[in-house]
Amino acid sequence: MSTFVVGISGASGAIYGIRLVQALSFHGHRLHVVFSATARSIVHDETGIDLGPTPDSAHAALTAYLGAQGRAPGAGELTVHGERNLYSAIASGSVPTDGMVVAPASMKTVAAIAHGYADGLLTRAADVHIKEGRPLVLVPRECPLSPIHLENLLKLSRLNGVRIVPAMPAFYTAPRSVLELVDFVVARILDSIAPGIEWSPRWQGAGGTRPADR
Repeated sequence: MSTFVVGISGASGAIYGIRLVQALSFHGHRLHVVFSATARSIVHDETGIDLGPTPDSAHAALTAYLGAQGRAPGAGELTVHGERNLYSAIASGSVPTDGMVVAPASMKTVAAIAHGYADGLLTRAADVHIKEGRPLVLVPRECPLSPIHLENLLKLSRLNGVRIVPAMPAFYTAPRSVLELVDFVVARILDSIAPGIEWSPRWQGAGGTRPADR
């Protein structure tokens, strides 16, 4: 069992972060989850999950959603932190974790991380992972990308342990739903942070058949 931090920032594509939480939780990993202020509204708009105003209300809403989606009994411990709580455990490099993912990563969040501007718990936790040399996966969700966005992402990609996994689903698996497109991206995130979890069909080679559903 590993311990991961999942940050969900205020970009469209909140389902990527929610589905990642589900995948990691389903496989028994401990999770620390932090939502930016804007992400709370976007999560509600795009997924229907009402996180409420506090970490406790967000925890209740998130666990209820995961339960309705088939979260496995005995799944990993889930903690939701307040975005302004810089006294949280994940704000300190002395607390061990096995990696962090920001999904989706808004361009504001990317800029803050790239320049060490830790103005909240999400960006502070990312800063901690960079300074401690731990894996940090960023899932940018913006289109088109400006030169400023690209420069910030390039700067981060050159840092030890940082990987950029854009929200770019593939179509060679013949996806039959939006969720399957989401799961393709989530699977690539998992390959970067928690290898060994099979969450989406893989390429079977030319002429291969569509893998059976999970």
